Amino acid sequence: MAVPARTCGASRPGPARTARPWPGRGPQPGPGARRSLWLLLPPLLLLPLLAAPGSSAYSFPQQHTMQHWARRLEQEVDGVMQIFGGVQQLREIYKDNRNLFEVQENEPQKLVEKVAGDIESLLDRKVQALKRLADAAENFQKAHRWQDNIKVGIPALRDDPESEDVERGSKASTLRLDFIEDPNFKNKVNYSYTAVQIPTDIYKGSTVILNELNWTEALENVFMENRRQDPTLLWQVFGSATGVTRYYPATPWRAPKKIDLYDVRRRPWYIQGASSPKDMVIIVDVSGSVSGLTLKLMKTSVCEMLDTLSDDDYVNVASFNEKAQPVSCFTHLVQANVRNKKVFKEAVQGMVAKGTTGYKAGFEYAFDQLQNSNITRANCNKMIMMFTDGGEDRVQDVFEKYNWPNRTVRVFTFSVGQHNYDVTPLQWMACANKGYYFEIPSIGAIRINTQEYLDVLGRPMVLAGKEAKQVQWTNVYEDALGLGLVVTGTLPVFNLTQDGPGEKKNQLILGVMGIDVALNDIKRLTPNYTLGANGYVFAIDLNGYVLLHPNLKPQTTNFREPVTLDFLDAELEDENKEEIRRSMIDGNKGHKQIRTLVKSLDERYIDEVIRNYTWVPIRSTNYSLGLVLPPYSTFYLQANLSDQILQVKCKWPDFEFLLPSSFESEGHVFIAPREYCKDLNTSDNNTEFLKNFIELMEKVTPDSKQCNNFLLHNLILDTGITQQLVERVWRDQDLNTYSLLAVFAATDGGITRVFPNKAAEDWTENPEPFNASFYRRSLDNHGYVFKPPHQDTLLRPLELENDTVGILVSTAVELSLGRRTLRPAVVGVKLDLEAWAEKFKVLASNRTHQDQPQKCGPSSHCEMDCEVNNEDLLCVLIDDGGFLVLSNQNHQWDQVGRFFSEVDANLMLALYNNSFYTRKESYDYQAACAPQPPGNLGAAPRGVFVPTIADFLNLAWWTSAATWSLFQQLLYGLIYHSWFQADAAEAEGSPETRESSCVMKQTQYYFGSVNASYNAIIDCGNCSRLFHAQRLTNTNLLFVVAEKPLCSQCEAGRLLQKETHSDGPEQCELVQRPRYRRGPHICFDYNATVRRGVADLKSRGLAPAQADQLLVSPRRKIPQTVAVGPPSRRRWASWSPCSCCFSWACRPGRSLKSKSTPLAASERPAPPPLHSQPTPPGLFPFPTVPLHTPRLRASSLPH
Repeated sequence: MAVPARTCGASRPGPARTARPWPGRGPQPGPGARRSLWLLLPPLLLLPLLAAPGSSAYSFPQQHTMQHWARRLEQEVDGVMQIFGGVQQLREIYKDNRNLFEVQENEPQKLVEKVAGDIESLLDRKVQALKRLADAAENFQKAHRWQDNIKVGIPALRDDPESEDVERGSKASTLRLDFIEDPNFKNKVNYSYTAVQIPTDIYKGSTVILNELNWTEALENVFMENRRQDPTLLWQVFGSATGVTRYYPATPWRAPKKIDLYDVRRRPWYIQGASSPKDMVIIVDVSGSVSGLTLKLMKTSVCEMLDTLSDDDYVNVASFNEKAQPVSCFTHLVQANVRNKKVFKEAVQGMVAKGTTGYKAGFEYAFDQLQNSNITRANCNKMIMMFTDGGEDRVQDVFEKYNWPNRTVRVFTFSVGQHNYDVTPLQWMACANKGYYFEIPSIGAIRINTQEYLDVLGRPMVLAGKEAKQVQWTNVYEDALGLGLVVTGTLPVFNLTQDGPGEKKNQLILGVMGIDVALNDIKRLTPNYTLGANGYVFAIDLNGYVLLHPNLKPQTTNFREPVTLDFLDAELEDENKEEIRRSMIDGNKGHKQIRTLVKSLDERYIDEVIRNYTWVPIRSTNYSLGLVLPPYSTFYLQANLSDQILQVKCKWPDFEFLLPSSFESEGHVFIAPREYCKDLNTSDNNTEFLKNFIELMEKVTPDSKQCNNFLLHNLILDTGITQQLVERVWRDQDLNTYSLLAVFAATDGGITRVFPNKAAEDWTENPEPFNASFYRRSLDNHGYVFKPPHQDTLLRPLELENDTVGILVSTAVELSLGRRTLRPAVVGVKLDLEAWAEKFKVLASNRTHQDQPQKCGPSSHCEMDCEVNNEDLLCVLIDDGGFLVLSNQNHQWDQVGRFFSEVDANLMLALYNNSFYTRKESYDYQAACAPQPPGNLGAAPRGVFVPTIADFLNLAWWTSAATWSLFQQLLYGLIYHSWFQADAAEAEGSPETRESSCVMKQTQYYFGSVNASYNAIIDCGNCSRLFHAQRLTNTNLLFVVAEKPLCSQCEAGRLLQKETHSDGPEQCELVQRPRYRRGPHICFDYNATVRRGVADLKSRGLAPAQADQLLVSPRRKIPQTVAVGPPSRRRWASWSPCSCCFSWACRPGRSLKSKSTPLAASERPAPPPLHSQPTPPGLFPFPTVPLHTPRLRASSLPH
């Protein structure tokens, strides 16, 4: 029984309509040409229709009718592809030219082991250079004699386009250098000099800096010798613990437009090389006394502290007053990756001051966090960082309970803001727990003092000696000098000086030595074109982050953060890939064939494919290498044209078919922009690139060593093979007869031939077949792959009146040679959209012959079809991604290529709900977004405390610390145009219009489980719709016939396919199931040597507390004199009152003498009592000295 056409309202018989003229291009085809439409349409008998009593003249098509229409469509497509695609003919051409190529095999295990070995050799050469540099640096510093009145030049290069001078000396003298453009560095360099960079907030004329510049200048010769032994070396850098960066070769420093906030000590490679992994708990005092500017300083300090952590570290942040609670949704330590730190930074801004100070609650919470062994954590250095404005409680009972006597947790205390509180308890807490005390009275002290703790953590490495001298390789990050994405090998440099004869060596890190390796240099060691379009090599580190991967393409980079793309985010995650990732992190070998989902190159489609994964560890590194191969890429073609080259007298065979003069008869040729020869000039314009290629080929011989013979010979081979396809198939065919705009063939060898030549004007596909979406999808799918023109919903519809719009149909050529099967090429046609839309109507109609459409009289009963009843019946072809390909509705022709939900949301939702489509959601963590306009949060700039009228009228206010602090911030803002972190991006030199990194949510649709013909109803009362859907065999198309909607009240939610801005997956949920990772193999957190040092100091007469204080002090300390021993035999020992508990200013003076020389009584400065207060700060004070005067280091003292 026929199904009624409508369930609401009267049905509308289709009006009589005249046949539309055939929409061909140019002259209209004659009757003979038009018969081609019926190439595969046999005469049909009119099928009897059963109509329900009282039904109208037209009824909805029955299922068998629509199946018949589907077969017509399948046959028409197959017929055209058989005639014009030339799949069978191309197979025969390959076999006829069997003597011109060999079939080679990709053996995954051998391939991946060879590449891993090559990478290991490359990195090992850098390791040897690193060791030479580190040893030399330690010896140079040991031999250096400290000079108090030193004057040395500062070789800082100015990045001025009109000047290439090197500043030499503290005076205005300069030295002009000559720079040469070096493509390896992507920069202008000078190989005869090194250059230095010093952070803006460090005084370049200080004695410490000048002495540092003096002894590090000797590294210049070592840098040069390293380059002589290995010319492939890139940047060689020494990052000093004082903040000085010396790098080779010299190049102008890329100074930003505003403040240069670059500090080597905050670079990812320096942090990783200077200390072992950390478990850190940050606790912030938010009692009522912490308000206004002090709270703002704390928030900024916490954010800066988070920036000193890397992905090897774990952290949590909590606030406390009477009680302690986490500031974010994280209830335990979490990995300090970019996304987790972002959550912390946003949460910290919401802290509000109230209540009373309760140190006990804060420390108990922190110790409980560090003692939680049921979570993943670093399990190395453990520390608590407390930010407060001051208090009286020392919470000794908490330390006795959780940390004493072993003191496995270091405590660092930070006194924030300007106040009159007694800081002695804060000093005591730090000293009693192997930590350090800092003061942050103003914004100028934040950056320096939130990174000083790293010096303390480096001491166990120094104590470990040679055991800690291990090269570490970093995550991927963006080079600050324009080299692009790099990894860096790091090696710590230790201070080997001694305080005197027979004394212990210094326990300080001088800095970190680093050598960069560009990712492009590693990629060159991997096979590029023998793996096929869908084969690739990748590498990951112990965190699961990719070092190499075709999807590692960050759109924008942040110099302060590494590029961390997880392997499971680079690909579509599944259980098999989780197992592969775990095995690689564990350093195992393996091989596994899996069925998985892959995203198309244009990120519009999802394909289910089979892939073979093979992986091995890269020895002597923390990396593991993997190889991915589709089964059809097990074999590949290698051209062997030696005999043919000899026959044409050492000239290229088939070379004439690359010349533009042959395009009119042989079709237009696009060649892939590959590195065929070293001297080949590249160009984004393929016509220009082809011209450069031809000019070079006329100069070089086929056996030239400057060319890649594999790429070059395969290109020439495919040129000849595709020309034979033109000669045998395309040239004698009339494309207009079948409404084709073009035919084409693309090959692994890099040739894309489009016929006829004029069709190349509208060819928009990538000339590199391996980067063309149609090419890669055709290899992964059987049958014919339709690709409609891409349309962005933000752009205007296709203008069919002025442009010729085509639909690509492609299929892979599978070649069997013996028992070896491969897919070396893809062929296809380009359909004329308008003509095939008309043809689609006819194929999905009840016509029995080619002249007239079937008409249904008023008294007869018949089924609707897609031609006569196009006002009532919607007929469409949708591809496997849900994009509209063809429609019987003329007004929808300009919407071809759009996601079908934008055309008919109701019908697309029904297809999804009935499992014709499945949805896949993923996140792109490498996207770039336009900067958000700043919100108007109030009149106060950057949230700084703004005094009220009452404050101005209050005389006491003008004498308060708040007034002084506010004045400093105002003056600082006038000088540097930046308050707190609000302008951090601008300070780094980023213009306001620069895009920033963001997360984009991607949604793709692909065919679901339903693979048969299917009828359904979209239930909506009187507005219900019938529809039928059926997959077309051997294509990626879905044929859908549905009633057109009469009313709009049943419109459901619209499915979205376009990329949308997102915050990413919920981080609070992700941390509950963290991905598997492993930290570094060796940890240096606490060494028995430390305790032996305490015993040594105690034997010298120091009290136990003082002995502990000496050994927990960090790098920057100025020896003062302390009376040791009984009064009768009192002597003076050197130690640092600034190192731990004491905050009074350490001023270098006459006391800076060798401790082997007793000081006169008049020269003996007595240390201040513990209850003494800090000296009044200067304009931009640090805990002990003004901003422009960095503290000296013990390693810089005369010995």
